[in-house]
Amino acid sequence: MTDPSANQDQIKFWNEKAGREWVDLQERMDANLSGAHAAIMAFAAAQGGEHVLDIGCGTGTTSLALADSVGPRGTVTGADISRPMLELARRRAQGRANLSFIEADASTHHFTSGSDLLFSRFGVMFFDDPAGAFANLRTALKPGGRLAFICWRTAPENRWASAPLAAARPFLPDQPPPDPLAPGPFAFADPDRIRAILGGAGFQDIHIEKRDGVMAMGGDSAVIAGQTLQIGPLSRAVGEADAATRARIVERVQSALEEFRTAEGEIAPPTACWLVGARI
Repeated sequence: MTDPSANQDQIKFWNEKAGREWVDLQERMDANLSGAHAAIMAFAAAQGGEHVLDIGCGTGTTSLALADSVGPRGTVTGADISRPMLELARRRAQGRANLSFIEADASTHHFTSGSDLLFSRFGVMFFDDPAGAFANLRTALKPGGRLAFICWRTAPENRWASAPLAAARPFLPDQPPPDPLAPGPFAFADPDRIRAILGGAGFQDIHIEKRDGVMAMGGDSAVIAGQTLQIGPLSRAVGEADAATRARIVERVQSALEEFRTAEGEIAPPTACWLVGARI
């Protein structure tokens, strides 16, 4: 099992600036991820009366949708490490008798084996020890229970992330090449790695589907450029840059985003994901 001291950097990160930014931008982020959300909900196909564990539930959007799917005879438990995001999730879920939330590191939390479905929308790529984390998560499932999650493919395929970073690079400090296996949004880009992790954790019938789409970011490129400095890979790279540098980055990113403007006036850069399913 995962060392209980692992993931402390992620816990700190999601309880400070990142968690607060997600809360502030919840409605916009839900719109951005609407296509991926629809894809993983259909792929997971939660059924009435099922018991679901939603890993990395964030501000509760997926948990609310899952609660609708399982109905009054089912239950959904949302788990996350971010207290600010969970506070919003709980407010949004008031009056939902079949929905609850726990503040927990899913890689080490002691789960009871009562879930039919282990679900995640972009919440499983941040573990320091993914093999140990999935071995722990497996204990949450009933015999025959299933796993369904969506994760990003490579950064170059996900232009919503790579294009702003490329545009901002002249203003960023020199950085070493990213470790493709380090915890982060693109840690599960390699499908062979996913299969190895899940197989080693005791999952079977592993299947991985490619899902391509777009991120619906809205029409105001200045607002969207500012958002990339609040949430996502560029926000981490920018760090504590001064106001003048940040303003230049926003201007450059705004220009780069125009490449993705549709005939309808929306900024919609490509997204590239894996839909991953398995059973025990």
